[in-house]
Amino acid sequence: MTSEGGNRVRIGLRLPPCTTAAELAEAATEAERLGYDAVWFPDSQLLWRDVWVVAAAAAQATTALGIGVAVTNVETRRPSVTASAIRTVDELSSGRLRTGFGTGNSSLGLLGIPPTPRARLAPALDEIRALLAGDDVELGGGVGRLRDPRPGSPLYMAASGPKNLRFAGANADGVVLLSGVSVSLLRRTVATVQEGIREAGRSISDVPVVVSAFAHVTDDVTHDARMLKPLCAQLAIGGAAGALAAEGVRLEPPSPPFAGVYPDLVHAEDWEQAIAAVDAWVSDEAAVRFAEAFCLFGTLDVIAERLAAVAATGVSEVLVQHVGSYDLPWDLMHRLAPLLGAEVPA
Repeated sequence: MTSEGGNRVRIGLRLPPCTTAAELAEAATEAERLGYDAVWFPDSQLLWRDVWVVAAAAAQATTALGIGVAVTNVETRRPSVTASAIRTVDELSSGRLRTGFGTGNSSLGLLGIPPTPRARLAPALDEIRALLAGDDVELGGGVGRLRDPRPGSPLYMAASGPKNLRFAGANADGVVLLSGVSVSLLRRTVATVQEGIREAGRSISDVPVVVSAFAHVTDDVTHDARMLKPLCAQLAIGGAAGALAAEGVRLEPPSPPFAGVYPDLVHAEDWEQAIAAVDAWVSDEAAVRFAEAFCLFGTLDVIAERLAAVAATGVSEVLVQHVGSYDLPWDLMHRLAPLLGAEVPA
């Protein structure tokens, strides 16, 4: 999609690895046929199939579609193991792979492991990058190197706070933002990433910025926004209450904390239970405002206008995702397809 000013934003599609590798490869093939730029697979070993297996299946089933991992971590696999996986899938995809890293989220939470701090994530990414380059690396038990290395496969970082945003801009090959598509927030966030890019003496054009956003095509936002309540609640609990309030989504702290939703509010196996758990805290009005400010939620015309506004912020790709973790976004994939490649006014 291209804005009036000529900025083109790529459209990626999140595919949770919730079914067989064969079905995921079929979904990737359909996404490529429809004109999506990329598919991205999240990584959580208890919730979904192995991310590297499904990424490999998608790579073999497609020819030009970008293959992304958004996001993995450096705790459940050692960096040397991840480097080998990246090398293998990048070979299968002929260089179409992008690998995002984050603090761990559900992969670590269910194991009782705290989120990975930047002080640990940074050297782990350096080790992976060095291994992919074929360098000798101190691995603890001696110096080793990756046989048949694959230099240049891009490593992205998921980031949110100012320090992490600047760090990602200075060190990663690309940045994944989890902020949604609030244009005012995106302008500030992208500007912070660009500060890090400039401080490192890099070019802004060399560091793509991807923003994830929940999407839903509907003529009735007031009715359908209810599905977003658990996502809105989790963002507030996770430290984004200020950003939500700035866009008119004001939530009082919950008491008592939400409990009984497995594995968490964002990845709930029973979505209706998750909605019920936060219903008294997240009002219908707050859910509608959240949909309007942070999500691609509404008619195709409304979504097209939002995408054009996002393109003008300096974001290079929007990673759209449906609400849900255990089904594939067939409906969303097809309903958004008319917008792919379209030129719309800014």
